[in-house]
Amino acid sequence: MLALLASTFVTVFLAELGDKTQLAIVSISGTSNRPGAVFAGSSFALVLASLVGAAAGGSLSSVVPTNSLQLAAAAGFLIIGTRLILRSGSGKVELGSNTGSAIAAATATAGPEGGADEQGHDGEPTTP
Repeated sequence: MLALLASTFVTVFLAELGDKTQLAIVSISGTSNRPGAVFAGSSFALVLASLVGAAAGGSLSSVVPTNSLQLAAAAGFLIIGTRLILRSGSGKVELGSNTGSAIAAATATAGPEGGADEQGHDGEPTTP
């Protein structure tokens, strides 16, 4: 039991470092003078999301073999990862995402003076 608890903790802790959830928490905490409230709210949300995942996993494992669940999860992560890699290579920014909105807002406020154009050029000569 302790080994399962420890491996789950390490896996989830490492998976959550630097993801969108952590970045959102940093962003909210940076705009608030109450980091304790941000911590409590985000902790409750993560606990609830984990409860839903554990309950769904337990229910599914009684119907679907564990190997099939692991294969489906791996395929899902592979598809998501492939899409992220392809999107990052295309140079497109999704304006619906938090990052895309922030980038769009930052570039929109830069304006023609001193800001980069749509191709990322700032008007300065480039060296070959």
